[in-house]
Amino acid sequence: MIQRIQSIYLLIATLLSGGLIFIVNLWVNEQGIKFFVMDSFNTENTLLKVMGGLFFASALLTFITIFQFKNRQLQFVLGRLSILTNFILVGIVVYFSQNLSGEINVSEKGIGLLIPILTIVFVVIANKAIKKDEELVKSVDRLR
Repeated sequence: MIQRIQSIYLLIATLLSGGLIFIVNLWVNEQGIKFFVMDSFNTENTLLKVMGGLFFASALLTFITIFQFKNRQLQFVLGRLSILTNFILVGIVVYFSQNLSGEINVSEKGIGLLIPILTIVFVVIANKAIKKDEELVKSVDRLR
C-alpha cells in the first residue's frame, strides 16, 4: 500500500537525497564557484567521489524501501541502512566543510549540508510509522 504515511516520508527522503542535490549547493569555494554534489565526480579526491556515490546510494535505498510495503521487517531494516548511510554522509560533509580553504576570511557553506540530516529525520519518522504498523498487525493476529 503505497498510500501509507511512511511511504510519503520515504518519498520525501528520496527527493531530498536524490533530487535536491542538483538544485542546492554544498559550499562555495574561495573563487566564488558553487560546489554541487555532481561536481564531486569531477575531482581527484576519492572521498568526494565516495560522498557523491553515497548521496545516490541513499536515494536508491529509500526509493527501494518505499516498495517493500509487503515485508515490513525488510522495510524497517532498509530504513536503518539508509540512516547509517546518511550518518556516514554527515561525517564526510562535516569533514569537508571544516577543511574549506579561506575559512578565516569568509565562510559560505550552502544549505545542501543539511540534506543528509533532513533525510535522516524523515527516515526515522517513517521507521516509527512502520513499527507502529507492525505492532498493529501483531495485535490483530493475537485476536484471531
